[in-house]
Amino acid sequence: MAQSYWIETLGCPKNQVDSDKLTGTLVRDGLKPAESPGEADVVVVNTCAFIAEARQESIDTVLAFDGARKDGSRLVVTGCMAERYGEELSAALPEVDRVAPFGASLLSGAGVDDEDGSGVSSPVAVALGATRSVARSSFDLLELPRPAATAPWAYVKIAEGCDRNCGFCAIPSFRGEQRSRSEQSILAEIEQLGVSEVVLVAQDLAAYGRDQGRGERRIVPLVRAAAERVLRVRLLYLYPSDLTDELIDTICSTGVPYFDLSLQHVSPPLMRAMRRWGDGARFAERIETIRSREPAAAFRSNFIVGYPGETEADHDLLLRFVEQARLDWCGFFAYSEEEGTHGATLDGKVPAGLRFERLAELRELQDRITAEKRAELIGERLEVLVDAIGQGRSVREAPEIDGIINVDPALDIGSLVTVTVSGAEGPDLLTSYVASPRDAEVPIGG
Repeated sequence: MAQSYWIETLGCPKNQVDSDKLTGTLVRDGLKPAESPGEADVVVVNTCAFIAEARQESIDTVLAFDGARKDGSRLVVTGCMAERYGEELSAALPEVDRVAPFGASLLSGAGVDDEDGSGVSSPVAVALGATRSVARSSFDLLELPRPAATAPWAYVKIAEGCDRNCGFCAIPSFRGEQRSRSEQSILAEIEQLGVSEVVLVAQDLAAYGRDQGRGERRIVPLVRAAAERVLRVRLLYLYPSDLTDELIDTICSTGVPYFDLSLQHVSPPLMRAMRRWGDGARFAERIETIRSREPAAAFRSNFIVGYPGETEADHDLLLRFVEQARLDWCGFFAYSEEEGTHGATLDGKVPAGLRFERLAELRELQDRITAEKRAELIGERLEVLVDAIGQGRSVREAPEIDGIINVDPALDIGSLVTVTVSGAEGPDLLTSYVASPRDAEVPIGG
């Protein structure tokens, strides 16, 4: 009887892509998916290490799965925490059977090449055995094939690593320098996924291709080529310094004018301390440029609250920017000091209590703005991709992170329909009318 696996993914969409590729390796090695983690022979936790809160969630999840797994199963930890803290993690969590950094087998034991004397390794047997180890890298996770998608959309990772040196971010220290995939391999993956929407992701998306010898960014031709293969192409996480007019026009031309901009703050001195480009005035100008080209454009961004040196004046400046920019979606995160980063060396630490007060103030403001932006859509006709029973998304909503559109539960998952918005409940929309897919000719905004 085939052994079974369960993979629990924490963190960002890039981790989800990694999990999909790890799933492919487990299936190739003869395992089948389990109905629940408690029934699995191999339980894998793909961890996040971006900030302290994410690391704590990862540890809590590992311990919870250890308490729930069946006798004789194996618990494997992979992902960012395994890469960044492999030896420490193995020592601190004796409950874990294997720590597998990026590119390491989830199953084979360190130094084990032959389980049965036949000259052929047996990964499943090793996974279920007693070997406890920190694995070594043996393959390029970025280039692994992945199984077909189980939803009508999928993340596609186009590069790994980052060449930037942002003051708050430790990702380059364990993800390494940027490595872009070939356009051919990306397009081949898009075609085999069989989805209606692909969401392109990377640590530095707009810099795609810069590391491939000619020093040229190749994101524009990649987006154009992807748009020839699927109905929707969405880009997550763009640095505003790389948002050229050509890229703006290309994104709008795909029919998905959704801009996820990595802003982080708007105060000029704080942006310099973060080692980031830009400020509130330049960001506002860029957003206005996009809206002048495409009035129906949707915007998302993220901001760090309480970075060392942030004053009340800096916080007020960010509040005013959020109020005036009226972005559709915003995430706010309390600053987390990361070992080895520039931010960790700075004076002017903001007390935790004050950080969370500022965080709450910004979130309350953005919740109101998002609710108002959603209410503005009442009466509009939107083209919706049905993601799940009774739920869909227009081009204004990215999967998993934005609001949803409630649709008729009788609609088939994967169908594309036109709805009329009849109401709004916070970030979510209600609909009262559904047209057949052939009637779905009205772009967002009416």
